[in-house]
Amino acid sequence: MAERPPPHQERYESGGLVVDTFVAAAFGQNAYLVRDAATGATVAVDPGGAAEEMADAVDAGGGELAAILLTHAHYDHVEGVATLRDRHPAPVHLPEGDRLLYAHVGEQARMFGLPDLDLPEPDADLAPGSGVRFGEAELTVRAAPGHSPGHVILVSSAGEFALVGDVIFLGSIGRTDLPGGDFATLMSSIREQVLSLPDATVLFSGHGPPTTVGHERRSNPFLIPHFGGGLA
Repeated sequence: MAERPPPHQERYESGGLVVDTFVAAAFGQNAYLVRDAATGATVAVDPGGAAEEMADAVDAGGGELAAILLTHAHYDHVEGVATLRDRHPAPVHLPEGDRLLYAHVGEQARMFGLPDLDLPEPDADLAPGSGVRFGEAELTVRAAPGHSPGHVILVSSAGEFALVGDVIFLGSIGRTDLPGGDFATLMSSIREQVLSLPDATVLFSGHGPPTTVGHERRSNPFLIPHFGGGLA
């Protein structure tokens, strides 16, 4: 039987970690706070248009915001970085391959008729194979380009869940028609970095409800024709 996607809920708890989801109205973009329950240390992932709500939640939790982590540098995933950092100073971690997108966020804004952003300089690279520690927890960085040149995913140390940005969604995959996108590269990333995780792994995407590796392996219409073989 195929793995069923988990229920769409604002809070998910597993392996000593708490994941809270914040949805921005304009793009339906998901941002996440991941908290180590033992210490209260927290990281923010892809703060978009709901950054004020995220900052309020950090205040309410009483813990430390250890870092702001960006899976990639498209406008909707970085638009709240400055807002969140103004209220909770924390280092910004960005994949090196997306630094150009981040530096040219103004051009992204003009493409879609959106306001320009004044983003802080990134403080550190999210290097594939490295880990981001906060409290007693750790997220492992995996390279998953294709939607953007430097896109990464973040996998919990115990493997219960992964934050996958815009690589894969419930029943869909990331778009590849934006600058730096590439369909063949994205499909390789999904096979090698997502489908290689255990079937029960919960996938928190950049848009839409969560899903699991097993559910997407068996039912995602973009993957079934390709799984185990070449591109159609």
